[in-house]
Amino acid sequence: MSRTKRAPLIKAMPLDVRLMNNAALALLLVFAALSLTVLAGWLAKQSVFSLKAIHVENELAHNNAATLRANVAPKLAGNFFTLDIARTRKAFENVPWVRYAVVRREFPDGLRVELQEHQAVAFWGTAADVQLVNNFGEIFEVNQGDMDAEDLPLLNGPKGQSALVLQGYRAVAPVLEKLDITLTEMALTNRGSWRAMLDGGGVIEMGLGSPADIQARVERFVLTVAQTSSKFGRNLQSADLRYPNGYAIKLRGVTTVAVGDKQKKK
Repeated sequence: MSRTKRAPLIKAMPLDVRLMNNAALALLLVFAALSLTVLAGWLAKQSVFSLKAIHVENELAHNNAATLRANVAPKLAGNFFTLDIARTRKAFENVPWVRYAVVRREFPDGLRVELQEHQAVAFWGTAADVQLVNNFGEIFEVNQGDMDAEDLPLLNGPKGQSALVLQGYRAVAPVLEKLDITLTEMALTNRGSWRAMLDGGGVIEMGLGSPADIQARVERFVLTVAQTSSKFGRNLQSADLRYPNGYAIKLRGVTTVAVGDKQKKK
């Protein structure tokens, strides 16, 4: 039994017709893209999309709407569609006291901003060149008048070591409070040696080591000295804790030495 071949129901479209259809589709896509570009350009120029409002979501301690406008508004370029969000975020972060900013567009003419301010916990540097340290151990700058209003301890140390010095301060300050002594200055030398200055004018040399090391030395010191005099802290002129098994102290008007091993740790 022979089989007859059936002719295909749909004939293949001629090549020239397919090329014409593809060309027409490409032209249509180009026209659509150009139309969208023109439309976007027209929309971008409409005054309804000009930035008119900045909404700050959280409460601020050191900034308000007036200071933000004065510092940020002159640096904003473009409208709702053309604004560079990264540059805008940097503009907010350059405002005094602002540590971090999150910026979002708010249709059709606004910005919604969330700001994190620095929380100052200490001064940094010397009397001639003072900056502030936040609770993350980061150094930041503000107006001189704002610094004068802060009642904070002074930290000092090598460049890039502010977080470490703050850690050392936090390790030692609560221990000295047991003697009713306030730690007013904490310094880390270039050689890595720690020094504490007290509110009564006394100085404690704590030697080399980590914050945990100097905390342990100060705890041993406080434990033994507290048994000697409850008013010891106010009479302290200097203390040297760089001995392996003891320390040397100098009180106002008298010198006392209590050392187990007279060889100091450098």
